[in-house]
Amino acid sequence: MEYTIRNEALTLTVSTHGAEAVSLKNAAGEEMLWRGDKAVWGRHAPILFPWTGKLTGGAFTWEGRTYPGGQHGFARDLEHTLLRQEGQELVFELRSGPDTADRFPFDFALRSTYRLEGTTLRHVVEVENTGAAAMPFGFGYHPAFAIPFDDKHDTGDYEFRFDTKQSPLCVDCRPNGLVSGRCYYLATNTDTIPLHDRLFDNDSFCMTNLTASTLGIVEKDTGRSITCDIAGYPYVLIWSASAKLEKIPFVCIEPWHSLPGVEGGSQDWGDRAAAAVLEPGEVWSTLLSTQFER
Repeated sequence: MEYTIRNEALTLTVSTHGAEAVSLKNAAGEEMLWRGDKAVWGRHAPILFPWTGKLTGGAFTWEGRTYPGGQHGFARDLEHTLLRQEGQELVFELRSGPDTADRFPFDFALRSTYRLEGTTLRHVVEVENTGAAAMPFGFGYHPAFAIPFDDKHDTGDYEFRFDTKQSPLCVDCRPNGLVSGRCYYLATNTDTIPLHDRLFDNDSFCMTNLTASTLGIVEKDTGRSITCDIAGYPYVLIWSASAKLEKIPFVCIEPWHSLPGVEGGSQDWGDRAAAAVLEPGEVWSTLLSTQFER
């Protein structure tokens, strides 16, 4: 099912499937999220849990058992329960159970709270360890923003923009989507990354040394923008599905708390770098705030 909240500036619709935001419109009724065309990329803004990226060898092991798994975990593919719809807030929850036991050997509660505040969407995610053993896990956000903002602009009219000058150092995950052990600079001493249709032909850029507080996609001639608060995130990715397209129809800004598996590395879940390791009863939370100046 889908649930909608609105204020004077934004109208947000979230599906119980994955607790995923599937539509976000401005006051003029313009859609600002990617529409999720399955022929290109069939998602809008998935939640990545309990891991980000790919698993080494497509699986992990824990206490002698092997758990196969696809990219970005499984929370985005399961039904979440609506806990509350009140005013300008929606709260969803996914709890461990029969649908997760063969995928992840831990008990957990994953809660998503969406809140509209003026032109800002706040998305809080909480992870609770409801089991009896320590639980390592990964997490990331993956929102996709539709471009161009109107039919008068093209891809080259946009740029990624930091609030301070940066020299983004990227963790190389080419060509298999796993950490290769190499790093490279995407750019040096700049507050902008120009956008063009071939930028992502070799997949995403995973930036790891950012000191900026925000990263946005900006329409250069008008200043219209979508800006994410990235302060405190160890990794921020930018990506679009461009390899088979002449024009990219969306861009993703993805603040992550963990990385993909390591090429040729260990499959033991305890060896994988985690966003956090929760003791029984502990709760971890994170927030993505995104401002829409459209």
